[in-house]
Amino acid sequence: MSTMTQAPVAPEADGGYVLRTAAPADLGGARAVMLDTVYRDLKSGYVPRWHADIIDPEAAYLRPARCTLLVVEHAGEIVATGAVRDRGPQAPPNPRWVADRFPSGTTAQLCRIYVAPGHRRRGLARRLVRELCDFAARAGEYEAVYLHTDPAVPGAELFWRSLAEEVCDERALPGGGQGIVHFELPMPVPGTPLR
Repeated sequence: MSTMTQAPVAPEADGGYVLRTAAPADLGGARAVMLDTVYRDLKSGYVPRWHADIIDPEAAYLRPARCTLLVVEHAGEIVATGAVRDRGPQAPPNPRWVADRFPSGTTAQLCRIYVAPGHRRRGLARRLVRELCDFAARAGEYEAVYLHTDPAVPGAELFWRSLAEEVCDERALPGGGQGIVHFELPMPVPGTPLR
């Protein structure tokens, strides 16, 4: 288990939604939200080299000291997820200069910020991002908060543009790269509201 004591995420009971740090009992529900998203929204299906963390979220997010997995529960069901991992984007497949700007170890990568369709447009993703950024700031040794998104997912690009600064839109690269957009969020002071 993680040697760093995670500050508990304050449960938010707004509308019956409770946001908290995942426990081992939550992993099945979290995995279901994640797999549903990669099949339905990302349309990639499960790809082992991209999605191994979905199959073993305990090893990916619960055991490492500077990683975390948050879940949102509603009526006894996990309806949203969000995670921080302690590695930056790799090159390839990402552009070398993006990987160099966000090295593993000093980069908190936000990932798996997924909300089940029937629970969207309630501010859950924004709350997850706020808590994940606070976690990164408390964890220490992180110098940057990075993420990438697939702009083909409805609403994803607009959501991230409302919170983060674009670093690289691969659609503008020769050949279009992977077609994803890379973003950076400012490293927060814990508890500071997102814009």
